This record gives sequence, structure tokens and C-alpha cells, in this order.
Amino acid sequence: MYLSFPDKIQINAIDNPDFFHFFVLFAITNIELFASDENFSYFYSVFYRGEIKLMMNSIESYIRSFQRYLMIEKGHAGNTVEAYVRDVKKFFEFLSYQYSGISIRQIHTEHLTSFLGFLYECGMEASSQARIISGLKNFFLFLMDENIIDDNPAELLETPKIGRKLPTVLTVEEIEAMLKSIDMSHPEGERNAAILEVLYGSGLRVSELVQLKLSQLFPEEGFIQVIGKGNKERLVPLGEPGWHRLNIYLNQVRKHIPVKKGYENYVFLNRHGRPLTRQMIFIIMKDLAKKAGIQKKVSPHTFRHSFATHLLEGGADLRAIQEMLGHESITTTEIYTHIDDTFLKENIHLYHPRNKMKI
Repeated sequence: MYLSFPDKIQINAIDNPDFFHFFVLFAITNIELFASDENFSYFYSVFYRGEIKLMMNSIESYIRSFQRYLMIEKGHAGNTVEAYVRDVKKFFEFLSYQYSGISIRQIHTEHLTSFLGFLYECGMEASSQARIISGLKNFFLFLMDENIIDDNPAELLETPKIGRKLPTVLTVEEIEAMLKSIDMSHPEGERNAAILEVLYGSGLRVSELVQLKLSQLFPEEGFIQVIGKGNKERLVPLGEPGWHRLNIYLNQVRKHIPVKKGYENYVFLNRHGRPLTRQMIFIIMKDLAKKAGIQKKVSPHTFRHSFATHLLEGGADLRAIQEMLGHESITTTEIYTHIDDTFLKENIHLYHPRNKMKI
């Protein structure tokens, strides 16, 4: 059996067991790279004449139930669910290699710490380790709730300390430079300008932007209805520059796009009439930053940070920013504070730099 690498090198794993050990280290360290690679899962099922059997089949139903639980009962976003499920599968793949034949009821804390120690030795970042621990804790809590196991082996796992990095924030001048770098001679120019204005003018997450529907726009009231993490709804005010750009895009560009069936309600479409993807928004923003001569690492989330920072610097109330960003608390321990809609609009209109401009 052979594994195909991106550089097309063919490696015979059965004839090179030493290399296989290296491959296991490399694959688990680069979980994202191998997440959808059938070779990785199959590799674990064949090692030294098949003496180590892959356990995924026996726990497949548990993982599927866990996936439904995360989506339906917990209301987690698709990306979070996908990451948790992928990480749990990697743990069991490691388990089948390191502790052949162990049942799900026989798993103890030392098995989990062995896995985490292995990832640490491989150089996995603390943030990735923390995500994996979170996924494993959720999985074993689910198994306890379903009476599949009696004790939770993940209960005593400690999350590694993660250094808090300061987010990248653009200046008002840099955002203006990006807007000016947009080529308005093409229809996509008006769309991209509207995207930038909405991201910066409302602080939306990129996942919220690509899922934005026409039925969620309330221009007369000045609000966008946002469906955020956990399917939680919030109303976010958008200033005049944002509505101005949206209006031009919707009435002069989008109305002429032949929309594919099923996507009639989506706001931001590609030229083929389908919703833009998260990846496409990343590409658009990075390209605009490059054209504007900005050296900072720019992503859609950069505009969310800039939105919050500029409001705070301008004097906006911290609780109002918290509400508009869709954060349940200012810190992870504080209780959610409700802010009325009028207060939010006042903070946007008074303190957002774009709303001080004349359209």
C-alpha cells in the first residue's frame, strides 16, 4: 500500500516501518492536512501484518451521535462541530495504534494524557491542544450523559495556558486606502466595497456575512438581523456609509445576477449566482490590503477587531460593543448585559469613524 504525498513521492509503508512511525508523528501534528485523507485512517488499520486494528468502526455510532448532539442540542457552529469530531477521531486513531484492543469503557485519564503528551512532543501549538482538550471533554461528558461510560476520564485534563495575542487592527486611513483600491469599473467592485463597509461598519464575523440574507436587512430601521454562534440572534446597527454601499450593490449589481435556485435570499453572491464562501472573502480582503500597500496580516476578522477598537477609542460604551459583537459577556465570567436598540444605534452613530463622513 502506498501513500500519495503532495509532492507525488510514493512511500511503501509496509516495507518501511521506521518511516511509518515518522509519518504518524507528522500526520497527527498536521491534523488539518490529513483530516479528509482516507490514507491516514487506513494506515492505522495495517501495521505489522495488521496486528493493530482500527477502532473507528466500533465507536463510529458514538461519534455520529456526538455530532448530532453538538449540532442540535448544543447549537454549535458547523466549523466547531467539524473540528471537535475530527479531533475525537484522531484520539481514537492514536489509541488504536498505542493501546491496541482497548474498549471505550477502559479508557482512563492516562490514555488521554499520553495522547496530549504525544501532541506536545510533536510541537503542536497550545491553542490547538486546548481545542482538542475541549473536544475530548465534550465527547466524554456526552458519553456519561448517555450512560455509555460511568466515569469521565477527561474530567481532570488541564487546558494549556495560551498567551493572549493582541489582534491586528487597521487604522481609519488604512481602511480608506483599501476602499480606494477597489476597481469600481467591474460589478464585483461594488460588491466588494459593500462587503468591506458591512464588515467594518457592523463588526460581523465572516461566517455571519456569507450567511446574510436579504430578509435580515432592515434599512428603514437601520439594523441588520444577525444569526451568530449557537444560532443566537442579535440586531446590529449599520451606519449610513454601509447602507449606501449595500443599496448600490443590491440595486445596480445583484439584481442583474442570474441567481441559482435556492440562493435567492442570500445577499452576497458570486458571478455565478451562488453565495460567496468564507475563503473567497479572505482572498478578496487580502488582495485589497496588498493593493493598498498594507503590510499587516489582514483577514475579514481584522475588520471586526477594527470595528470594536475604533468604537472604544471613540468613546463608545463597552457593553454596547459587547452586544453588537454578539459576545455573551465582556469577560468569560461576567453575566450577559442587555442593551436596548436605541442605545446601540446612538453608539454607532456617535462613535464610528465612518459615520462622521458625508455621503
